[in-house]
Amino acid sequence: MSGRRCVITGLGVLSPNGSTIEEFWGNCLAGKSGVARIASFDPEGYPSQIAGEISDFNPDGFFDKREIRRSDPVQLYSLYATEMAIRDSKLDFEECDQNRCGCIIGSGIGGIKTFEAQHTILREKGRSKVSPFFIPMMISDMCAGAAALKYKLKGPNYATVSACASGSHAISNSFRAICRGEADVMVTGGSECSITHLSLAGFCSARAISTRNDEPEKASRPFDKGRDGFVMAEGAATLILEEYEHAKRRGAKMYCEVVGVGMTCDAYHITAPSPDGDGAARAIAAAIRDGGIEPNQISYISSHGTSTPLGDIAEVMAIKEVLGDHAYKVAVNSTKSMVGHLLGAAGALEAVVCAISIDSGSVHPTVNLDDPDPQCDLDFVPDEKRKVNIEYALSNSFGFGGHNVSLLFKALEDGKA
Repeated sequence: MSGRRCVITGLGVLSPNGSTIEEFWGNCLAGKSGVARIASFDPEGYPSQIAGEISDFNPDGFFDKREIRRSDPVQLYSLYATEMAIRDSKLDFEECDQNRCGCIIGSGIGGIKTFEAQHTILREKGRSKVSPFFIPMMISDMCAGAAALKYKLKGPNYATVSACASGSHAISNSFRAICRGEADVMVTGGSECSITHLSLAGFCSARAISTRNDEPEKASRPFDKGRDGFVMAEGAATLILEEYEHAKRRGAKMYCEVVGVGMTCDAYHITAPSPDGDGAARAIAAAIRDGGIEPNQISYISSHGTSTPLGDIAEVMAIKEVLGDHAYKVAVNSTKSMVGHLLGAAGALEAVVCAISIDSGSVHPTVNLDDPDPQCDLDFVPDEKRKVNIEYALSNSFGFGGHNVSLLFKALEDGKA
């Protein structure tokens, strides 16, 4: 690395429990769930009928009609979160060298709503009725492409597609781009809008998601003995990463510094994690090593914490493998307990949580932890928010295919190095 440093200067979210940073964070601290019965279509007949949907987003108030017609919701979600993050950062790209401003945004599934709708049109009305915008509306890279077009970002630009690790891979690669000197500003994060008939059917067939339909808000219960699978969710999160001196020159607020990343693969199974948490442990250790610190300097972990029987245990084993006895002294929580699993956007949303937690000195609770699994015996911040003086924080993301990412964040003193 060149010695260049990377800080977070802007945050934007669109989540099941909040469409602004203030609303999202307030609800997280209050332990408020955004999970409910699916409302965008009738889920009757599906084993799982619940999800963390975006219920209060009106694209008409944010985009023009032409932009809406030519965009899948996954792109609109991403553009909304990106605009919120840019406003938060107070960046004016016209005053920046736009050749050195890039964008990497991940999505695990991309424009599946468009895919399903256009396939129906093909079957019912024929080839000539398929939209000429079908391909750009469907492909996952258009979240990053649309942001580049809107804000004239001419630096590194692409998508990361690695299932539930997509958003964290996007942040990792953006961090590297800044540290290598390839960019001064990176717009990064993840977006997902995949609560559809086909997606729900697939996850139900895989028996991966919760069927606690009678109590939606209690269905996502990471580390609890009664967990029965994750809860599908949708939304987007965008972070503005900036080279430290670039941010300092313009007097930007700095939430925290990104100091390390670790990326590995289980090479074990297409969906199940390595039972001993080996791949996750290697990612955590790599992030700590990349940041040049010792494991006992970690004070907070935003866990992957999906509420799956195997995944939660594997993550706990990984944390204990790397942190040893210090693991029991670390606050570990799961944002998914309140919003469900945003798939390709999950890691980005949880990176936002890390940045706010460091900046505010508060961590949100893990809800629904009524009967802790004896194999999940760490401090999961049950039920109540907590004040924590955080110097270093980790965020974990693990995806189908065995993809593992850990991000390491460091506190700044009064927004300064």
